[in-house]
Amino acid sequence: MKILIAVDGSDYSSKAIEFIAARRALIASNAEIEVLNVRLPLPASPARAVGKEVVRSYYAEEAEKILKPARARLQKAGLRPVVRYAVGRPGIEISATADKNNVDLLVLGSHGHSALAGMLLGSVTNEVLVRTKRAMLIMRGKAKKYAESLKVGIATDGSRYGREAVKYVLQHPELFGANPKLTLIHVVQNYSLTVASMDTITVPAFSDSEVRELQDKSFEAAMAPLRTLLKKKGGINASEVRLLGDPGEELSTYAKKNLDLLVLGSHGYGAFKAVFMGSVATRVTARCTVPLLLVRD
Repeated sequence: MKILIAVDGSDYSSKAIEFIAARRALIASNAEIEVLNVRLPLPASPARAVGKEVVRSYYAEEAEKILKPARARLQKAGLRPVVRYAVGRPGIEISATADKNNVDLLVLGSHGHSALAGMLLGSVTNEVLVRTKRAMLIMRGKAKKYAESLKVGIATDGSRYGREAVKYVLQHPELFGANPKLTLIHVVQNYSLTVASMDTITVPAFSDSEVRELQDKSFEAAMAPLRTLLKKKGGINASEVRLLGDPGEELSTYAKKNLDLLVLGSHGYGAFKAVFMGSVATRVTARCTVPLLLVRD
């Protein structure tokens, strides 16, 4: 497995390093790890004044302050990371490196969300999401000690994106530990629609039994192909959870209470950067407080 970890010296990027360092199964698999720090370019005039060699030395020294502890932590865990720095716009450099190296996973920390939905992750993470369709692990929430075997939830809505998320987990089991606990999660609608009768009295569009039948059909349609996938992979066991309500809210709340990591399939990026993932993925990303693995289309 090829993994790129982007670091900037913040607590959020430290979470990314700690998470990978705790993956004993990943370490045993001889995964290829690269750690990248991106330096913002100095203004042109001062750079010309001091000369190329001084500028190059400055970039290297500043990058080493961040790369050195990351290298040491990963080496202590038994990994042999390649560390390097680049100069440029972080979002562009990180995404370009991920695509050039054909990585299986890009890991980076994110400070959380702002009031503006389109900037919910911070500018660098947002830009990386816009520019690459590599699978991304976004480290969220408070710092914690991660178990080697994780409680992993995989959200599915019955689309191919949910199936791709399950396939990714099955293709890279070393990321989740020797004995991960897998949970397939589907959020059903409440179907609480009403219609106006002839005398203008509103009545439910569906009876209770009809609502249950619709919800059961939705759940089965989402789960049936995933059960087949798991069976083909040697009968891997996964529990199944049905939630009710708004997917963004329900998935985030469930993850906070029950999971170490949430996996979510997403269609990728669109022409408008604020809607790069689709409405459900965007809402989950805004609310989720546990590490979030986005599997792109």
